[in-house]
Amino acid sequence: MATLPVYPWHLAPPGLTTRRQLRAMGLRPGGQPVVAELQRPRRRGRPPLVGYLYRVDQAKPVRPMTEGRARALAAALRARRICPQCRRDAGYCIPRTLGACVPCADNH
Repeated sequence: MATLPVYPWHLAPPGLTTRRQLRAMGLRPGGQPVVAELQRPRRRGRPPLVGYLYRVDQAKPVRPMTEGRARALAAALRARRICPQCRRDAGYCIPRTLGACVPCADNH
């Protein structure tokens, strides 16, 4: 298997962008493979931060939001606000690290 080309942070060649940059342009990778990596070094022996690059010319437009997709997204976000212990709407997305709303997490 061939290794991917690696570029330093901020020095990617024209025509290659990250997933976030594609999204800002109204595009998505559309099933294309990763063509290169960006690497940003970090201090104290930590591994570098890695960003994957995709070709802009092979990207596809973002799919439009339909009524069904909007309903499904709203239901998923609503479910993330329901505390599994007290079954109340917390009014915010419950952190996965807590596993419950803050009052319930503080009581245990």
